[in-house]
Amino acid sequence: MKHITGYFFILLFATFTISSCKQSEKKDRSDQKTKNEVLVLGTIHGGHLTDSVYTVEYLKKLIINIKPDYILTEIPPNLFKAAMEGFKRDDSISEPRTMRFPEYVDVVFPLSKKMAFEIIPTAGWTKTMADQRGEKLRAIRQDSSRIADWTEYVKGNQLSDSVYQASGKVNDPYFIHTDTYDSIQDIGLQTYNSLFNEELGLGGWENINIAHYWNIEKVLEKYRYQGKRVLITYGAGHKGWFLRELRKRDDIELLEMKPFLDAIQ
Repeated sequence: MKHITGYFFILLFATFTISSCKQSEKKDRSDQKTKNEVLVLGTIHGGHLTDSVYTVEYLKKLIINIKPDYILTEIPPNLFKAAMEGFKRDDSISEPRTMRFPEYVDVVFPLSKKMAFEIIPTAGWTKTMADQRGEKLRAIRQDSSRIADWTEYVKGNQLSDSVYQASGKVNDPYFIHTDTYDSIQDIGLQTYNSLFNEELGLGGWENINIAHYWNIEKVLEKYRYQGKRVLITYGAGHKGWFLRELRKRDDIELLEMKPFLDAIQ
């Protein structure tokens, strides 16, 4: 009798262990499925109106193909309401800051009428910050004691531009969405950052990216594990900075842009 009872408990324990393992595996698979997919789309702002390939029509096709649930934009939260109200009222954008971005005026806002995504403003930019940054940079440029700093800053930009031009792939959407592009942009941006970030305060390169990303991260936290597709749209220079931070997260699946670019060729 004791032998049978012992056997029964062994069998029960084994059954429980197998069941627990299956439930754990099922939960792991479930968690994996519910990770949000995230893509970072590097834009060229006014360049979309003049470039022969990376046009507003190209962007429309790309976003339609991506089918995002949320589009995180380089629009400040405090200006978004005015932009959206103007669009609903006049079918156009009249908010001055947002008007600077063809990717929103001619692409994202119009597409929102026939696609189900939500537009979310995430820019850390403020007019006060931009004005102060401009004033400080002018002061540095005119300061005879800062000639060496300004010369180094200019050389960094020139080197970055020359390497980009030498690539033969200026404004090529495929090239823009590569780590090589980010490293080229970093030549000038990191020089600018190391020289002036602290001095420019909230308008410094590292500081403004922190402000942008803080808003982006709030959205990612809010919609964590919902199995949604999140498209982040910012000027292409910000892309490398964001990707470095996004790659630290284990709750998202960071998608490459290339398959979506291939799909619209």
